Amino acid sequence: MSFITNPKNPFRRVFEREVNRMISRRLYFGVCIILPLFTIFFMNTIFGKGSMENIPVGIVDLDQTSTSRQITRTLAAVPTIQITKNYADPKESRKATLRKDIYAYVLIPKNFESDLLGGREATIPYYIHYALLSVGVELQGALETTFAQIALTPLVTAGASLGTTPKDIESFLLPVNFEAHPLYNPSLDYTIYLISPFFYVLYQIIILLVTMYTLGSEIKFKTAAEWLHTADMNIFTAVTAKLLPYTLIYIIMGIFANYIMFGIQQIPLQAGYLPVNLSTALFIIATQAFGVLIFSIFPAISIIMSIGSMIGSLGATLSGVTFPLFAMHPVIHYVSYLFPIKHFVQINQNILYGNFGFSYAWQNVNILLLFLLPALLILPHLKNSTLSGKYENIE
Repeated sequence: MSFITNPKNPFRRVFEREVNRMISRRLYFGVCIILPLFTIFFMNTIFGKGSMENIPVGIVDLDQTSTSRQITRTLAAVPTIQITKNYADPKESRKATLRKDIYAYVLIPKNFESDLLGGREATIPYYIHYALLSVGVELQGALETTFAQIALTPLVTAGASLGTTPKDIESFLLPVNFEAHPLYNPSLDYTIYLISPFFYVLYQIIILLVTMYTLGSEIKFKTAAEWLHTADMNIFTAVTAKLLPYTLIYIIMGIFANYIMFGIQQIPLQAGYLPVNLSTALFIIATQAFGVLIFSIFPAISIIMSIGSMIGSLGATLSGVTFPLFAMHPVIHYVSYLFPIKHFVQINQNILYGNFGFSYAWQNVNILLLFLLPALLILPHLKNSTLSGKYENIE
């Protein structure tokens, strides 16, 4: 209560001092309001309809028969594929693929129709630009599915000409029926499983950099002594009161982002808003503590900002979204435990996909809370480094 009523309370004085600093510089408005809002808008629009469509593909038709033209029309009808050009030469199509004018090309060889009708082996090779893994996977799936249907067409036609019923043909060609039911994301929509973690990967970088800049600006502009004096030389009060305005703003922005993703975008949410917002608040506080720890180790703002951005960028990989953690090298897998985003993503996957309960998330919740401990333990070192003045002139 004294924080609210007593104007001489050091925590309140530092808090008000930081709010005045935020108001006096447009930079803080940009990094606290504009940049998070832009990130929310960017991540909620980047995936468009949620799946890849109209990926440019080329055709090399060396057969020039009715069968080859029918195959081209069949491929063009697939939503994932857009036939952009017919090439006369495989070398030309290969060069176009390397230039990424197209991302794959299908080669229909000469005498394909005669081999097919003559009962000889008929093969349709296709080539994919697999340097872009996500595009390559989408194209390979679409082409394999389409060619599987095309491969069955001659058998169906021959069976029908012999008087075989469609049911008998189906039982012969497909003796075992296969059904795929993707859990939690039946439409395989990129929006559902990428927007939330990717937004918070970017959000983590913003929070880390702002936390380090906020602390480092006191040293850079040589106002650290005034800052500590305002806090009655209590480094815990100085740091927590200074970061509190940013904590509140970023939590509000996180709650707004969750509303956009799960309310407006209607990404499936198995639990309510309360658990996901609580996990967001915990993630923001843990990320700020992580930023305090990184900055306190070597509080030279010109150097540590670059290191912080590099560490924050690693979260995209070490969160386990783009590549499963269990498949990584064991050393990298254990290094991922040092990043708050990894634990936040695992908590959110529990909340979003199945709401499996606290028993599946308690370890990650506790680790996020543990990020506060090293940040608190290193505060005396930050105080000594700040008072020494040896980092003020490092460019």
